[in-house]
This record gives sequence, structure tokens and C-alpha cells, in this order.
Amino acid sequence: MLDRVVLATNNAKKLVELQRALAEAGLEVEVLGLKDFEAYPEPLETERTFEGNAVIKAEAACAHTGVAALADDSGLEVDELNAMPGVRSARWAGPECDDAANNRLLLAQLDGVAPERRGARFVCALALVLPDGSRELWRGEMPGRIADGERGEGGFGYDPLFLPDDEERTSAELSAAEKDAISHRGKAVRGFVSWLKGER
Repeated sequence: MLDRVVLATNNAKKLVELQRALAEAGLEVEVLGLKDFEAYPEPLETERTFEGNAVIKAEAACAHTGVAALADDSGLEVDELNAMPGVRSARWAGPECDDAANNRLLLAQLDGVAPERRGARFVCALALVLPDGSRELWRGEMPGRIADGERGEGGFGYDPLFLPDDEERTSAELSAAEKDAISHRGKAVRGFVSWLKGER
């Protein structure tokens, strides 16, 4: 049983999500972020899969901190764009661009595309690397479609544009609990929680 883990991110919202999931499962695991350690050069995400990039980030964090490390690589796959932006989701509008720029570009690329052709899915690969070199992987997906405009103030990234299956609200309009229950990251994290509890 792990008593602490470092989540290889500077995203405070991802830390809160993981801490909440572990607490709700009754697991006492200390969750640290990269800000809790001396800075190190972030590894290049050179793989073409979410799983590959998650492992790269987790291995780097574990090697630097000596602590079991979790890392996720998440992104959006849009059917009309041949599953892009995929692993390039965070940098879709360019390496220096922010969420707003990525969302504007995606909307522009889907301008005029009929609703039935706007299918998409969020994907999350979550990698755990232990100091002994062993590793585990979990994958979660949230199917849905891309809206024709941004709605909602919650979440981050493409959440204001993403309509989960069976929902007329975007991910950014869902409560944290509603989103956790169906999200790609929530599913991957629940896989990690089951592993921690020995349920595999």
C-alpha cells in the first residue's frame, strides 16, 4: 500500500481531483505535486500515444523525487479531425497558446460541420511508476460531441466545448461530482484506486 505519491503536474485542479477521489475511497495517501519538490527539466513528450507520454512523465518524476509517481496524459480526439488533436491537445493552437486559443481553433476547424459529425471523446492514460522500476497503466474514455460554442465556467481545457453522451450540458457546466462520475480522468483514477485497494 502506498502512503504517498507525487502527481507529476503543476495543475492544482488535477491535484484536487486526485485528492478528492482518494479521500472518498477512504484511502489515506498523501498526494504531492511537482511544486513540493525542487524543479527539474520537464521531459519531452515524444510518444504518439497517451500511454507512452504518461509513462515518460511518471518515470521522470519518480527518478527525480524518489517517490512513487503518477502522471496522466489526456486529450481530446475528434472524429471529424481524424482523432486529432490527440496527444497534441494542450498545444493544438501552438506551443505558447492557452486553453482559449485551443478552443477557438477547434471551433474554427469544425465551423459548418453538422452536429452528427461532431463526435469526440476525451481520453486519459494514467501511469504509475514505483521506485523499484515497476509500473501500472490505466485508461479512461468519455464519449460525447463538440458543441457549437463555449458554455460553462467549470473545468479546464476543452470542457466548455464538450457535451458528454446523454448530456445537454457541457463538461464545464457539470458539478465536480457529476464530472468525476463520467470523466475519462475519473475512470482512470478509479482504476488506480481499485489497484490501491487490491481489487485490480
